[in-house]
Amino acid sequence: MQGDQYSFEQPSFSLAVDADQKATEFRPFSIASPHMRAFHLAWLNLFSCFFSTFSIPPLIPIIRNDLNLTAADIGKAGIASFVGSIFSRLVMGPTCDLVGPRIASGTLSILTAPIILATSLVSSPQSFIIIRFLVGFSLANFVSNQFWMSSMFSGSVVGLANGVSAGWANVGSGVTQLVMPLIYSLIMNFGVPSSAAWRVAFVVPATFQAITGILVLAFGQDLPSGNYTRSQKVPKDNIFKVLLNGLSNYRGWILGLLYGFSFGVELTTDNIIAQYFYDRFNVNLQVAGTIAASFGMANLFSRPMGGVISDEMGKRFGMRGRLWGLWVVQTVAGLLCVLLGRVNSLWSSILVMCSFSLFVQAASGLTFGVVPFVSKRSLGVISGMTGSGGTIGAVVTQTLLFSGSKLARQTSISLMGLMMVGCTLPVTLIYFPQWGGMFCGPSLDANAPGSENYYLLE
Repeated sequence: MQGDQYSFEQPSFSLAVDADQKATEFRPFSIASPHMRAFHLAWLNLFSCFFSTFSIPPLIPIIRNDLNLTAADIGKAGIASFVGSIFSRLVMGPTCDLVGPRIASGTLSILTAPIILATSLVSSPQSFIIIRFLVGFSLANFVSNQFWMSSMFSGSVVGLANGVSAGWANVGSGVTQLVMPLIYSLIMNFGVPSSAAWRVAFVVPATFQAITGILVLAFGQDLPSGNYTRSQKVPKDNIFKVLLNGLSNYRGWILGLLYGFSFGVELTTDNIIAQYFYDRFNVNLQVAGTIAASFGMANLFSRPMGGVISDEMGKRFGMRGRLWGLWVVQTVAGLLCVLLGRVNSLWSSILVMCSFSLFVQAASGLTFGVVPFVSKRSLGVISGMTGSGGTIGAVVTQTLLFSGSKLARQTSISLMGLMMVGCTLPVTLIYFPQWGGMFCGPSLDANAPGSENYYLLE
């Protein structure tokens, strides 16, 4: 399939590469082109999208007073931000298959940057909900991020590359919890009234996101050999074949479910954790933001660690190791989430929350340590399905547990943990004919004819 889409040369690379010119080593502090440059552009661009999307929750205690938002309005707005991401992630997967991650991600960032700026113009609960819905579209860049890393790095390090790229990007959801209240306070120090200060603050994330989108388009490269080039339009039946191949692969659906209750739970927690500590433990806005920031900023090393665990388990035990690692880590994360809702003191809650963040984010990294092996022909579709599962899970947990629910917030958090434990069990059903599953060995030689239908990376 690749032969008629790209024109290949044989350039020399700073990193060791395999037969497909994908890097077999990962140097996160290098900017070597094209592999590591793509890595840095991918994570920074997605970082800006997380920063923008979650720049609103830490200021909700101020915004809700200015716009007279009810608890139901805030819950609906949180759901809306995830719903927007569901649709955009589903579309982003096939888009990456067809035009490449560079154009797909850079264009989306530039198009959605004005939306976060428009947050400064909202004047009613209805417009606030609409803005949060539209802002959520930018999180589709997660799919292009993971697609890009899988296009640049070989199977021996793809889990690590995916984990670090997404992990460093997800830190944006924590940094914004810390930074946005500070920006708001700084603007207030210049004598700007509160009702105007929070609006002006959104100039920062909007500008940041637009800049990173431009950088991706200007300096990015889709593949080790160059950008996507097509000498002729891809026939429609090929497009549908790629889409159908991905949608008919049950492994993608199971990984979407697991991701819904790892990353989806993480998204929900990002949405509610600052307000939870603000209301339950009576801390001020800056302290609540700092506590919430520690949850998101743990992605700096926790999600990459998930990728490391996946790769190491894969080297030692094959696919069986990757699947067992995913089940154990995500189940522990669910149990810690249950505990988070049960502890009653501030410091105990902070300690459990930090432990929970480590495991739930590592589980996300472990999930995308499996994704690149599901389908060679439909990598973008599988990535989109799994990524969308994350936001669908966030919608489910936000709707059932945190949007107008009569349950106490801490009870809802514990129930979310129980849902995580239960929805992790289907990982036991994933089976690869050439690698096996958690309980069964392979039934097909990985080098046998037809195995490439499943096989992606060597």
